[in-house]
Amino acid sequence: MKPRLRIAFASIAIGILVLCLKVGAYLLTGSVALYSDALETIVNIASSIAALAAIWFAAKPADSNHPYGHDKAEYFAAVLVGVMIVLASIMIFRAAWLGFIQGDNPQYSLEGIAMNLAAALINGAWARYLMHFGRQTRSPALVADGKHLMTDVISSAGVLAGVVLVLMTGWKILDPMLAVVVGLTVLWTGWELVKESVGGLMDEAASGDVLEKIRLLISEHGEGALEAHDLRTRIAGRSTFVDFHLVVPGTMSVEEAHEICDRIEVAIAEDVPGARITIHVEPEHKAKQSGIVVL
Repeated sequence: MKPRLRIAFASIAIGILVLCLKVGAYLLTGSVALYSDALETIVNIASSIAALAAIWFAAKPADSNHPYGHDKAEYFAAVLVGVMIVLASIMIFRAAWLGFIQGDNPQYSLEGIAMNLAAALINGAWARYLMHFGRQTRSPALVADGKHLMTDVISSAGVLAGVVLVLMTGWKILDPMLAVVVGLTVLWTGWELVKESVGGLMDEAASGDVLEKIRLLISEHGEGALEAHDLRTRIAGRSTFVDFHLVVPGTMSVEEAHEICDRIEVAIAEDVPGARITIHVEPEHKAKQSGIVVL
């Protein structure tokens, strides 16, 4: 857990650095598009703080009130990040509208463009690392934070390309138009993130590949049993909950059945990180003849 907390703290620090660069770029240019880019970074920092809080809370061990642990706290943080992204897009649309009606005349400078470019490069490198690390450690909050940053990178790239176009053509109206494009991109990402995180809160099953792996492990390591059926899984942050019914001969002792269950649990735990397994043992007359056949 400590590495994940360190990454979350680092994300906040990098967000503050990037914000300083983008605010500097805006102050040097007066560009509404660059201002909208800076606004999104404020939300990045807020979402990183939310991710840090969720990771800390999710690390708490199970207790009497939460016997299955606190892993789902990260999904709440991911939903919160998605909502923040949507709010950022509204702020960007407002800035773009003001640019249209006020007819601002930005004064672009190479220094300002260079600062924004540096901020985008830092964000891009960190976003890729966050998503990679978040998937490795099965942290929805860190993955969400990384996706949010990658959206910022994409929008920054679009803004920078547009700024160059404004410099080449002299069409100042492109500046607020770029801000609108940024806002739409951010809004779409926020919606996708909220939808994905709500799926986690609704106890989505493990992927088809993981389910097939679990079926194979039960079949290979369940020697002595007859079949397994009613396999169910659900994902909760880093944990994968697995439960199924294992049919054994009616004459088998409790100790023998327990040994089979232990063998299956060890095999699944080794191949499915974070697996929490519950096995319900049944006598042979409970067989459904349609479950997992034990080899």
